[in-house]
Amino acid sequence: MLKRFGAGVVVTGCGSSAPVARLDNEGLSQIVETSDEWIASRTGIRNRHIAIAQETVQSLATEASQKALEMAGVAPEEVDLIILATSTPDDLFGTACQIQTALDASKAVAFDLTAACSGFVFGMVTAAQFIRTGTYRTILLIGADVLSRWTDWSDRRTCVLFGDGAGAVVLQASDTTDALLGFELRSDGSLNGCLNLAYQSESKSLNGEVSVETGTFHPITMNGQEVYRFAVRRVPEVIEKALFWADMTVEQVDWLLLHQANQRILDAVGDRLKIPHHKIISNMAKYGNTSAASIPLALDEWVRAGKIQPGQVIASAGFGAGLTWGSAIFRWGQSAE
Repeated sequence: MLKRFGAGVVVTGCGSSAPVARLDNEGLSQIVETSDEWIASRTGIRNRHIAIAQETVQSLATEASQKALEMAGVAPEEVDLIILATSTPDDLFGTACQIQTALDASKAVAFDLTAACSGFVFGMVTAAQFIRTGTYRTILLIGADVLSRWTDWSDRRTCVLFGDGAGAVVLQASDTTDALLGFELRSDGSLNGCLNLAYQSESKSLNGEVSVETGTFHPITMNGQEVYRFAVRRVPEVIEKALFWADMTVEQVDWLLLHQANQRILDAVGDRLKIPHHKIISNMAKYGNTSAASIPLALDEWVRAGKIQPGQVIASAGFGAGLTWGSAIFRWGQSAE
């Protein structure tokens, strides 16, 4: 019989990290045929951070994690589990264990989770199950991606969108409260071709009878119009479903925190849900689309600016490759008991 620590999940700390180097729209216009006006009017993005050789998923995730642990007042040796949501690991065998070592979180189990831009929301729901079953008490959830590695910088349809970064939160068990109020996760593989970072190979003969497929991953491809239509239609639905499970109404939501893909998507989802624009969190103008990092990176910025207050309700939603999408409704900043 597992010892049950408590059925409640609380979010006690957050942190973020971004590369030092920045590439603004003006600089991008010197690489491909585009302009600041064209990019900003269609996406809301004006700047993105780009990792240099010394900056990796591991280094960015470690810095974000250290800040989150410090805010939560949790020592690395108290962490039971590390979940890294990423689509761009430093090592295809996994990067979470590298973060565990870098943090000196010697007790923690660590693994990668891949759900693209939905990864952080999928990771939060996954972490909550470990806590609610009493398996683990303290979990470090990280979203980190270095998309610049896999961007075709000659394709102006995609290269204007992506940036690099990391964000992290600390989730802890509580015997008296539960901050994860409701969630809903979805996938539709029939739409997989809309957004890909695909492996491409060619045959290589080993001995005349046996051949292998060798190759590498090729840059990101995306059908932007289809992804936009999908997000505007499906994201409001999944948020409403998560609110239903939480037994809450849209009016009880203090902040709408979506994956930072496109400002027009954020505005359209807010309009469909009748959420005022001043409640919509957006920092994509500074960071672009950082995939699994975008939600925790924006959360950390709003918390540290004093905008998000303890106890406030956040409706979060991720959406992206797979295609995957999901929503988690949670309260920010309640203390672990």
